Amino acid sequence: MKLIFILFITTYLSANVKQQMFNLYQNQQYKKACIYGAKKFNSFRHNEKLISLYAFSCLKSDSIDKLSIPIVILKNSKEARENSAYFSILLMQKKLLYRSLIDGYDISNLKLPTTTNIFSKVFDLYLKRDRKKDRNRIENFYIFTDKDDKNIQYKLYLSKNTKSYIINIEEFYNGLQIKKHIYK
Repeated sequence: MKLIFILFITTYLSANVKQQMFNLYQNQQYKKACIYGAKKFNSFRHNEKLISLYAFSCLKSDSIDKLSIPIVILKNSKEARENSAYFSILLMQKKLLYRSLIDGYDISNLKLPTTTNIFSKVFDLYLKRDRKKDRNRIENFYIFTDKDDKNIQYKLYLSKNTKSYIINIEEFYNGLQIKKHIYK
C-alpha cells in the first residue's frame, strides 16, 4: 500500500512540475521557469521534452551557462540532439566571446555555425567586424548594425560585478533601446 501511495505522489508531483513549467513558459515568464526548472530538475531529468523546455526558458532569460547540463543529457531523440547542438553553439559562442573581450584572444579566424538567437547574431557581427575601425580605446563598447534589418543596432560591452565580468547586449530599433540582455 505504501508503494502505491509513493508512486501516486511521485506521479502527481511530476505532472505538477510539468504543468507549472509549461504554464510559466506559455506566459513568457522565462526567468521564473528557468529558476523553477533548476530547483525541480531532478524530478524531470529523464524527460527530454521537459529538459528542452527548461533549457529554452533559461536561454530566453539570457542564462546561457545553465544550458550545460541539458547539452549533456539531450541525446535520445532527433529533436533532443538538435536542441543539444543548438544550445552547444550558443554556449561555445558565449565562452569564446567572453575570452576575446576580456583576454584579448583573437577569434577572428574562427568559422562557426550561427543561429538566429540575439547572442549568436552579435557574436557573428563581432567576428566580422572591421578591426581597422575597431572600438575607440576610451569607449569600451561595440556598435553593430543588424545585417537583415538596418533599423536594428546592437551595443556590445562588458560590465563588472564584484566577482566577474558580464557581457551586455543592448538592442536598439531606430535609435531607441528595446531590450537589454545581460549574460553573467
